[in-house]
Amino acid sequence: MNFSKLPLTQEMLQTIDSLGYKEMTLVQAESLPFILQGRDIIAQAKTGSGKTAAFGIGLLHNLDVKKFRVQSLVLCPTRELADQVAKELRRLARFQHNIKILMLTGGESFGKQLGSLAHQAHIIVGTPGRVLKHLNKESLELSNLKTLVFDEADRMLDMGFIEEIESVLSFVPKERQTLLFSATYNDEILNISKKLQNNALHVKTTEKEVENKIRQEFYKTNNKIETLIQIFSTCKVQNVIVFTNTKLEAKELAESLVKNKIDALAIHGDLEQYERNDVLVQFANKSCPVLVATDVAARGLDIKELSMVVNFDLPHAQETYTHRIGRTGRAGAEGIAITLYSEYEEEKIEQYQEDEKYHFLDASTLKKVQGFEMKPQYVTLVIEGGKKDKIRAGDILGALTGDAGLKGTSIGKIDLYDRQSYVAIENALIDEAYKKLKNGKIKNRKFSAWVL
Repeated sequence: MNFSKLPLTQEMLQTIDSLGYKEMTLVQAESLPFILQGRDIIAQAKTGSGKTAAFGIGLLHNLDVKKFRVQSLVLCPTRELADQVAKELRRLARFQHNIKILMLTGGESFGKQLGSLAHQAHIIVGTPGRVLKHLNKESLELSNLKTLVFDEADRMLDMGFIEEIESVLSFVPKERQTLLFSATYNDEILNISKKLQNNALHVKTTEKEVENKIRQEFYKTNNKIETLIQIFSTCKVQNVIVFTNTKLEAKELAESLVKNKIDALAIHGDLEQYERNDVLVQFANKSCPVLVATDVAARGLDIKELSMVVNFDLPHAQETYTHRIGRTGRAGAEGIAITLYSEYEEEKIEQYQEDEKYHFLDASTLKKVQGFEMKPQYVTLVIEGGKKDKIRAGDILGALTGDAGLKGTSIGKIDLYDRQSYVAIENALIDEAYKKLKNGKIKNRKFSAWVL
């Protein structure tokens, strides 16, 4: 289980250790030796088991850094997952200078991506539609590709990407390494594996992996919103993701919760990329306790220490249920997954009633505390300056604790993007922080700022 047993460079081993990876997870131990050998792999492992690091270490080890051509392509079903994968690969890539990892997804400026591709990249992480658009425009060239990865391969099929994937494959060399990773598989994926892969090694660790500590509760109710608020009031959770099946329901439910003094934001496919970033940053940095999401967020959303997941709408498939609740109870922590259903949905939950791990409870035992509300611990301040402006987290922290006079304990998570930075400020101090930053400087330069 020790990374040092693998034929990795000393620099990569030091980077892996600095990231806190003390030993390999099951999926890493069973797949990495063969990935490093160039074998095709089809791997099934549960959510949060270290799949990204498994293929990421393999991609980076086999990279010829001096060759500025696309050597690896990672395809993901959603922008959120692509962003998460790209960030993890960049963290792993610290062992070597000049490794360029580029993200190609919808919702971002096509022209901006064209400019980035003009200077080439070693690794592309993207969604099938946007990658295919670049291939058709001849702005992306894959003749030097050595490794192709499908992350959350089952979700690719769920979301109807198969035609786009087949089109992408027409641009990819036949002699290549192909890796398929996901938490669930079906016969359709196994058939596709036979077409895509050459003598693939099957790795399945789901049966050996320790089950996430998730208490799964079901409540029958004729008023889901009222029951949801009673659950929040009873459980007093810090943060929660509530899943709906449609974009309209996500938007309307978030609005209803806000009217009931519960701070909530919605994320769904109709949002522009900058809007999605704003929402996800606020939820991750504790500036919003409730995120209402469609299944677009069920894949690739990695929130540390998530207290609870709620299925406001019953998921259409067991696989979707598994991915939704897999957002909580990660890394050994305990989580709660709650599912609400009406009398008209009783037939749909029969499959769950046969298993003792599902707890069916009476909604009448839940009580709404008088005057109950859910307000965030922090509020997010946006600074119109980021990595491209040579701003670091320490610079922002210094400006706020120095001239602005805030205590370090009053400042939460700082997220840096290319041209923007997000800072979580303690709720009661947001006005003071905003005024001082607006009139002050960061690294002797003035930057626009506003409160989200």
